Amino acid sequence: MIDLSVVILGYKSETFLLQFVEQVICELEQAGIHSFEIVLVANYDSDSDSTPEISQFIQQKYSFVKSITKKKEGKMGWDMRMGMEAATGNYICVLDGDGQMPVSDVATVFNIINKGQYDLVKTYREYRYDCFYRAVISKVYNVLFAIIYRPKVAIKDVNSKPKILTRTAFQQLNLVSNDWFTDAEIMIQALKLNFRICQISTVFYKNERRKSYVGFSTIFEFIYNLIYYRLKN
Repeated sequence: MIDLSVVILGYKSETFLLQFVEQVICELEQAGIHSFEIVLVANYDSDSDSTPEISQFIQQKYSFVKSITKKKEGKMGWDMRMGMEAATGNYICVLDGDGQMPVSDVATVFNIINKGQYDLVKTYREYRYDCFYRAVISKVYNVLFAIIYRPKVAIKDVNSKPKILTRTAFQQLNLVSNDWFTDAEIMIQALKLNFRICQISTVFYKNERRKSYVGFSTIFEFIYNLIYYRLKN
């Protein structure tokens, strides 16, 4: 079994995906991490999206890369669950493939969790350079999370990635969300299971290549899921 599985959510990344993957490889190797695999999740909902073909090309180029390219049956959560379930490493790290967070964060969270003191290590976006609208949404969402769930451990940024878990911790989770709620679902279950959690600060850059997928409908989806999940459990 390898040490680290890096799950990259590459929805509509297209030509940027190859550049991003090679940045991840470079950062891991420079950090002295050589036992790893990369799981590319390049699911698609449009035949004009070139991401699946590029993902397959990367898999052919690197023997340690797995490519998942299926017609989408869900949103981000569906992609994330598929990637994490396909991972085989002792530690499973998931991150977005849009380049808005430093690639070096992957090696950082791995080096922390590899010491054996934590079950889950994640980032929180202390410095944000995206739009004011996104920052406000994130702040409100995290306040609502704290009010509804009253966690013993303050979760500073529920949706921030990368998140890395031990395989043992991941196997205790029962993730079912197919939408944008999966990050929160992970944290809710981690708190309920009394996972040892570490949070480190990071930077969140502006996405110069495309607009955010987080619209008004996503905001209502977030709030609905927070309340529904709380009442259900």
